[in-house]
Amino acid sequence: MTPLKFTQQAPDFILQNQDGENVNLRQFRRKWVILYFYPKDDTPGCTTEAIDFTNALAELKKLQAIVLGISRDPPSSHCSFIKKQKLKVMLLSDEKHEVQEQYGVWAPKKFMGREFLGTVRTTFLIDHNGKIAHIWNNVKVNGHVDEVTKKLRELQQ
Repeated sequence: MTPLKFTQQAPDFILQNQDGENVNLRQFRRKWVILYFYPKDDTPGCTTEAIDFTNALAELKKLQAIVLGISRDPPSSHCSFIKKQKLKVMLLSDEKHEVQEQYGVWAPKKFMGREFLGTVRTTFLIDHNGKIAHIWNNVKVNGHVDEVTKKLRELQQ
């Protein structure tokens, strides 16, 4: 698949959220969407990232942005993760990794000498017209939410 680029229309999708409700990316037109892909619920890096986005949510809402997290975990796992960590972000389930493939984040990874396919931590900032405004590849969790917020402010000026 050809990698997604800035100003390209973000691929639309319909996925279930933590409550089992269908969510369509198109329903968020007229808002900025922070779409972050992460490997697994309730793991250290993923928990930190979700908590950081939750803590920044009030400020992001003022900037007309919503946050959507996507992983391969089922809705029931997302629901437990949200309750346990008191998260306020919406988490979407991509169990067959189809959306992750569309966005180019389902890729070979290495861990302890073993190679496998998995989710590469990536964040897309999608503007109010549904176009990709910025991409962060191979995200390092610490300070990431601050970077996203700063870029959002910059692009809105």
